[in-house]
Amino acid sequence: MNKTTNRRALLLVNPKARRGHEPMTPIIERLEAGGLSVTVETFEALPELARDIVRLRHLADLVIVCGGDGSVSSAAMAVAESGLPMGIIPMGTANDLARTLHIPTNLLHATDVIVRGRTRRIDVGTVNGHAFFNVASIGLSTELAQGLDPALKKRFGRLGYALAAMKVLTKAVRFHAKITEKGAAIEAETYQIAVGNGVHYGGGNVVEETAEIDDGHLDLYSLEMTNLWKLALMVRSFRSGTHGAWREVRTARCIEFDIETKKSMPVNTDGEIVTSTPAHFKVLPKAISVLAPPRALARQAVSPRWQRPMITSRVS
Repeated sequence: MNKTTNRRALLLVNPKARRGHEPMTPIIERLEAGGLSVTVETFEALPELARDIVRLRHLADLVIVCGGDGSVSSAAMAVAESGLPMGIIPMGTANDLARTLHIPTNLLHATDVIVRGRTRRIDVGTVNGHAFFNVASIGLSTELAQGLDPALKKRFGRLGYALAAMKVLTKAVRFHAKITEKGAAIEAETYQIAVGNGVHYGGGNVVEETAEIDDGHLDLYSLEMTNLWKLALMVRSFRSGTHGAWREVRTARCIEFDIETKKSMPVNTDGEIVTSTPAHFKVLPKAISVLAPPRALARQAVSPRWQRPMITSRVS
């Protein structure tokens, strides 16, 4: 008998997600054929999501979020507190958490993953108490999130991100930040600071080449070049997670970071602006159980340059 037989699923649907217009009937039928009884709840705004989980948790044995990375992250703390496993139907633009967990982007295939009932415990990153699975950032990507037209994002997907990014890059300026790790602080002039919890972000970029979403650590990088257009030469290294090899990129790995800026700056978590600096980042190890395929073979380990103290970074 399938382990999900006679279990109750709370299916939370974001109709504003990029693929939120797709019919839910085939997904519901696939879940029911797998032995799940389904309660469907739609939400119009991300804060509703956590409230729905708290309100309806007694009706469910698992929670399924149909939406993008922002929707899944908004559900994280309520799901963790409920103790229920979480399934993901990736309906967003980037779907980076699904990519990290090897959940198919085909909606029915993703549904089959949930029906099979195999779970995996993963870490949750937090910044000022707000959860994120992929990455939280200050600077360029936050400006991108603020300037991205939702209609453009929904219509053009990743191309919409690219168009908005070009506009942001033409106006970007560096900012001053103090980064504290294990009581040691450094001062930096940077275009962006990103703190990753998972593996993928930004539609397939890699936080750090050895990062895993259940390694109990956060991975930080800071872009400290003087010429921002050098990013064009770094594109391939960001896709592979080897950007720390560049002299202009400061990297560090820890379980907690504090970041202060001269003036308060917004913080973007998984595509949503949720808080501002000063920002306290920490990891909650294996805080949530997710329904996912078997864990892929570990990627080949490389020289652990992240173990060098951040204070002695190669950034000049």
